[in-house]
Amino acid sequence: MSLHLSLLSLFILIMRALSFPPLFFPPKILNPFSFCNPKSMASFKPSIPLTSDSAASVPSSRTSGEVHVIMGPMFAGKTTALLRRIKSEGNNGRNVAMIKSSKDTRYAIDSVVTHDGAKFPCWALSDLSSFRQNFGGEAYEKLDVIGIDEAQFFEDLYDFCCMAADHDGKTIIVAGLDGDYLRRSFGSVLEIIPLADTVTKLTARCELCGKRAFFTLRKTEETRTELIAGADVYMPVCRQHYVNGQVLVKAARTVVESHKFKSDTFPEVAAVV
Repeated sequence: MSLHLSLLSLFILIMRALSFPPLFFPPKILNPFSFCNPKSMASFKPSIPLTSDSAASVPSSRTSGEVHVIMGPMFAGKTTALLRRIKSEGNNGRNVAMIKSSKDTRYAIDSVVTHDGAKFPCWALSDLSSFRQNFGGEAYEKLDVIGIDEAQFFEDLYDFCCMAADHDGKTIIVAGLDGDYLRRSFGSVLEIIPLADTVTKLTARCELCGKRAFFTLRKTEETRTELIAGADVYMPVCRQHYVNGQVLVKAARTVVESHKFKSDTFPEVAAVV
């Protein structure tokens, strides 16, 4: 035992005399790529350019666009909200354009007009796919914001919003009815909800009680889905008066049809009366 201790002491003295480095070395920070496959390291490229020359060689990508939807019943102020947004974008120095359906000729042909008379020049089109050609390719490239009023009348609304926002980098602001007079989906407005950055549902004021109106009641017996008209045919109503109104409209339609049937069946009696 004493011999082993002597040998160990001798070994330590010799090591100190020769100035050998210590037996335990401080830990080193490993290269994070030291355990990678050398072949894969040969093809590795940094995700951030390291020099100004390499940065200049990277092509610039187009700014992504946006889609904003404004919907609600008739007389809820959808067009007013759309025009307010479009004018604000224009005042901020952005190039804007407005589109409406050529079917809507109630107030003007070449302008978007609110129910209270505010106007804004627009392109009246039967479909959105023709907008770029009609507007001009060079002018279209300079556009920043496109407003679409009465969007429920455009069958190609979804495809246009996808192309304009996703690929062309445009901000699209859409205003339209979310439902028809039967409270069913109207046109393609609801189809673009999954594309939208924001969705705003406006409400009107019920003409019968003054409460918030979520629905549009048709006052005539016309059953066509597309019937472009104003306050002479439609009125905004709350849920209660929508249900009651539908009952009254059906009752009135039954009475009218009954009178029509009687007049057709007994023409002589009707003539005498």
